[in-house]
Order: sequence, then C-alpha cells, then structure tokens
Amino acid sequence: MSLLTPRYLVPFSPRELPHYFADVLVIGGGLAGLRAANAIDPKLHVLVCTKDAIQQSNSSYAQGGIASVLDPDDRFEEHVQDTLVAGGTLCDARVVEMVIREAPGRIQELIDWGTHFDEQSGRIVLGREGGHSHNRIVHALGDMTGKEVMRAVIAHTQRLPHVRIWENTFTLDLLTHEGTCRGAIVATRHGDSNAAVPADKMLVWARQTILATGGCGQIFRESTNPLVATGDGHAMAYRAGAQLRDMEFVQFHPTVLYIAGGSRSLITEAVRGEGGRLVDKEGFRFMPSYDERAELAPRDIVSQAIVSQMEKTRHSCVYLDVTHLDAPFVLKRFPGIAAACKQFGIDITRDKIPVRPGAHYMIGGVTVDLTGQTSVPGLWAAGEVSSSGLHGANRLASNSLLEGLVYGAHAGAAASQAALAAPGDFCVYPLANPVVALPSEPLDLADIRNSLKAAMWRACGVRRSGAALADALEAVDQWRRYVLPRQFDDIEGWELQNMLTLARVMIQAALVREESRGVHLRTDFPRLDDARWNKHLWFERTSSGERWGAA
Repeated sequence: MSLLTPRYLVPFSPRELPHYFADVLVIGGGLAGLRAANAIDPKLHVLVCTKDAIQQSNSSYAQGGIASVLDPDDRFEEHVQDTLVAGGTLCDARVVEMVIREAPGRIQELIDWGTHFDEQSGRIVLGREGGHSHNRIVHALGDMTGKEVMRAVIAHTQRLPHVRIWENTFTLDLLTHEGTCRGAIVATRHGDSNAAVPADKMLVWARQTILATGGCGQIFRESTNPLVATGDGHAMAYRAGAQLRDMEFVQFHPTVLYIAGGSRSLITEAVRGEGGRLVDKEGFRFMPSYDERAELAPRDIVSQAIVSQMEKTRHSCVYLDVTHLDAPFVLKRFPGIAAACKQFGIDITRDKIPVRPGAHYMIGGVTVDLTGQTSVPGLWAAGEVSSSGLHGANRLASNSLLEGLVYGAHAGAAASQAALAAPGDFCVYPLANPVVALPSEPLDLADIRNSLKAAMWRACGVRRSGAALADALEAVDQWRRYVLPRQFDDIEGWELQNMLTLARVMIQAALVREESRGVHLRTDFPRLDDARWNKHLWFERTSSGERWGAA
C-alpha cells in the first residue's frame, strides 16, 4: 500500500451528515483556544470544540507559571535575551520582542478575569526558573498555576453569549475547498468518555477556523502530558496541506516523577528554582559537573545530564532533593507535588523524589506568522500546536502559557476581522470522502500504540542517532501501511492514525538535521553546525506526495 497520508480519516457526505454553521470555529479549549474565543467580535457566532471535558488540556496541568517582566528591577530586554539564549538563532527576534512586551498586559487581563495569583503583602510573588536571569514567574496555588488560570478563563468565556462550547467533541479533520479551510468534521461522544464508543459525526462550516489543540506528548512512552495530547491538531493540519515546521524539536522536561507502574507526574522546574538539588543514587549532586548554572541550567542541558548520570550509575532514575529546605515552605509552595508523591509513600520534606526526563512540550508545529495565520487560507493556529518562532530550538521555561495568551489574542482578533469581511451567506461546499473497502480483520490498536510510544522514546527521545531513527522510521512505515488506510469509527483508531502521521514527520525531521541544536541531540553529529543547519525544516502533504525543505 502507498505511504501517502490519506486526506480524510473517515468517509462522509454532505447528504448524510447534519450541518452546523459558525462564523469562527475554535478547535481546542486550552488557554490559547479560549483566549482566541475571547478576542472575537461579539457580533460573530463562535463555536469552541474541545476533545474532552473543558478542564482537560495541557494548560490546566501547567505547574510553574507564566513568565513576565513585572519586577521594577527586571527589563524586557533581559527577558528577550534569556529567550534568545535558550532558543538560539532559530528564534524569530520579532516574535520574541512582541510576545515578551505584551506579557504584563496579558497577565493583567487574567487578573481582571478573576485569576488569583500568589501574593505576599499585597504584591504578586515572582518565582525563578532555569534560564531566567531574574525572578519573573507568576504562579498560582503554589504549583497549580494552570488549574487556577483555566478556572478563571473558562468561567469568563462561559459567560460570553456569542460563544458556544462543545465538550467531548473530537475534531477528525479540517474541511478544505479550493485550498481554503472551510471548517471541520467533528464527532461528538454521548454518555461516558470511553474512547471505544462510536460518536455522531457532523460537518461544521466556518468562515474562519482557529487551531489550538495543544501538544503531542503521548507519542512518547514517558511524558508529562495528559492522555488527550495525541497530536490531533498537528496531524489534521498536515492532512489539510498546512506546513509543519521544526518538528524535530521536542522539549523533554528533566524532572518527571518516576514510580514503576505509576502515572508520570510533572515535578515543576520551580522546585529547582527554590533550591531543589539533583542527586544520583549515591547522593552525589552532579549538575555542577555538567554546567556552571547547575540545576538552573536550561532544560535540555539538565535532561541530557540526567540521562548521562543514569548511565554512569546504571540506575533507572536520579533524585530531586528538597529535604534541606524549610518543610512548611515546601508544603505551601508545592502542595500538588507533595500530594502526588504522598500517594506513593514519599514525604518530600524527608524523602528524595525519584525523577527522570519525559516528553513535555512540542516546540515544532503548524507554521504561523505574527497574527497566527497558517499557510492555508482561512486557518489560524495558536499555542503548542503552532510554530511561531518564539521558542527556536529550545523553549525557555514558562514562556508557553505566555505564548498561548499572546497568540490566542492575535489569532482571535485576526480571524474575527477576516470573518467580518467574509460574504454574508454560509455555504455547504461539495466535499465528500468515499468508503474504502479494506480488510475487516481486527487490529490490536493498544499494542500498536504502545509499540509506537516505545519506539519513539528509544529513537526520538533525549538522545538520537541516525541508525536508531532509521530503524524507527522503518517500523512506523510498516504500521502506517496497514493502519492509515483503514476507516475507523472510534477515537482509539483516529488517535493512533494521528500519532503515526505525526511520528513519521518527527522522525524524518530528526534524521535530516545532522547536527545537535537545542533540544535535538544527535549522538552521531554532536556539534552545532551553523554552516549547514542554521535554518528551519518544513514538511507538507500535497495531493501527489509528501515533501520537505529548509529555509
């Protein structure tokens, strides 16, 4: 069978499915998506479709906080410089400047909408994280910033009469006609959220569509991301012909709670910012041996150091030690982490926390300009699903929620203007996808998914090599040959198809970039090579094949 990615996942016909019309369709209910919805003119009808419950997004699970220059002793220029140092020459300086200068205003919006950031003596408390030259991390509920921010933003959005939110609605594909995005085909689940339950499909026609579906950490065996993060937005944009960029750059968070058989909980970088130390199984504090910034070095350096130390000690993890810090302060500052560890009998004030790296943030994504516009007319993107140029080859800590706020606002405003300028009548376009006759033998989707996650962790994880990547590409291509052509009727199948689509692009990008830059470490090409690779790699699906280039 051909390896060409199918254009649509499921068969459909306008004559057989119900229709819904919206001026602006927002796909994704995290911070970027809801901020976009809030930026759209109240005269327009907005539909927000979110895959699970509205609270289930990477945004809600964010612990550390939002970076912003709020201290009078801090300067925009220093936040800009810290971002550029972390991301390197692949950062877009215009984007970095724009996002960082807008940060204080976006923080104030959140406060106006009811967000309660941590304060002391009436002033917002500012934390410190790796790569930052100043204390500038705004946080809430200690280590549950995302939960508090999303509580306030969800409540604010739900009060808007022109915005409708559909929860438990899986977006299958973007609808395109004559090269322009016209909406999406969605499937709404009823009853419980069991992925195996067939869903009712519907065609949603929209004047403008905003993609804000978050990340894809579930492609890896070890990840901090919730189960919903399967790269659906990346994959549907790719099938629709949108350009994907920087797909080799995946940020691995150095400290993920590692308990055999337990869920992989994030241990926020703020723990190290408050004085937490990394030690190996012998109790040796090893980070000063790798970088003069020790535990406050950028995430890629810390992740790589942890992997090296695990190899040296032949141990499955290292340990994060906060037992030397004031116990009441630790429990107040990190209540979520304390509770997560307590479930496994770990008292963080007395016991060391077992940690190892895990996939955390997808730096690459759908290429967007300063307004969030993609390469497909009528389609915009914001947040982790996009590649804006803010992060370069390595994201600076706590710049992610900030990007979602700024680009959500920009994409929402720009899509709003485009929708207001569009013709007055809605149109049903002559789009359809036929049923494909294929073998009906059942597949063990869970086994394929687990095999994919393991292969991606081994070959496309913290360390990569050409040989391992080539082996992984061969395995992924084999799975694609018999999984992608099938037309499933459940979310488990659609997610696997999205993961396979995205995994192949990520592996290809990592194979092509024969150097080490930012979070991309090739053991067979360990040096930075500006002469050949100081450029972005991009990938596109066309009607005749799949192509890539560098710019």
